[in-house]
Amino acid sequence: MSPLADLLSLDLSGCTGKIIAEYIWVGGTGMDVRSKARTLPGPVEDPSKLPKWNFDGSSTGQATGDDSEVILCPQAIFKDPFRRGNNILVICDCYAPNGEPIPSNKRYNAARIFGHPDVKAEEPWYGIEQEYTLLQKDTNWPIGWPLGGYPGPQGPYYCAAGAEKSYGRDIVDAHYKACLYAGINIGGINAEVMPGQWEFQVGPSVGISAGDELWAARYILERITEIAGVVVSFDPKPIPGEWNGAGAHTNYSTKSMRSEGGYEVIKKAIQKLEARHMEHIAAYGEGNERRLTGRHETADINTFVWGVANRGASVRVGRDTEKEGKGYFEDRRPASNMDPYVVTSMIAETTILSKAGLSNGK
Repeated sequence: MSPLADLLSLDLSGCTGKIIAEYIWVGGTGMDVRSKARTLPGPVEDPSKLPKWNFDGSSTGQATGDDSEVILCPQAIFKDPFRRGNNILVICDCYAPNGEPIPSNKRYNAARIFGHPDVKAEEPWYGIEQEYTLLQKDTNWPIGWPLGGYPGPQGPYYCAAGAEKSYGRDIVDAHYKACLYAGINIGGINAEVMPGQWEFQVGPSVGISAGDELWAARYILERITEIAGVVVSFDPKPIPGEWNGAGAHTNYSTKSMRSEGGYEVIKKAIQKLEARHMEHIAAYGEGNERRLTGRHETADINTFVWGVANRGASVRVGRDTEKEGKGYFEDRRPASNMDPYVVTSMIAETTILSKAGLSNGK
């Protein structure tokens, strides 16, 4: 190994009890993950035991220069797959010095919804399918694609193996293992329909933890692609034309849906989602109109339709759920660049707390 690699792999446990905590937060664009590290006197497992910290919000689009301090509040801890040992990754949310959540803090409202007694009683489960595209660093063109050109049409690439069909597997597997090491409830990975595009699944996760885990997984992916010298894109339609876009299909169930008679609960929940369709669309990711065209395994953005095993629907119900009369459904509308705190809490609020869609005999 090189001297630099030797230093990066140093095991500090034999010479100090101190640990490194990487504080992670969502920046001003709503998709940029930021982080900085600090030394702590020893291992910590409870985020409430971690000190609050601060950063220059004027440099992240989250404060003005004349009042730039933003407070970081630790909310979730994961093992650090880069430094290893007792070192940790810390998911934080952001507050003004007076204790008020800043506008880009989407976790605060999500925690309020998930803390509602009616929502807690339903134990909402989520499984989020995060699609993303790997791009060549200097050209912002998908890896494996001819420079300035196009590969063969879609068809051979989905879940494929082979050098002419699968691009970036080493990055994807490194991310998979790093997430498992971190303690993220990652369910699996697969190559997607467009070459150079991949997916990982987080869940089933309960309530606010789905958002914490997805943001931690996104951060780890950003770090791994940084090491590999490629760019990860969460754009919902990175390549225009006859190519699949990138979504974040969100699978969802409540305790009532998972119990006997749950299929009827699911159908009522879908009616509520239909009644607030455009409200959800507005919160489901920037640029989603380029993806939700009614083509390439999507429903039209202005139309709500649901069906069993229908991947061209807004909401899909699985065959097993229909057969068993209980289970979960999949909201296929969220874009790959959605905020998981917003999407998961909004689905819970609409389906559990809202009465919308149930008037007029629905």
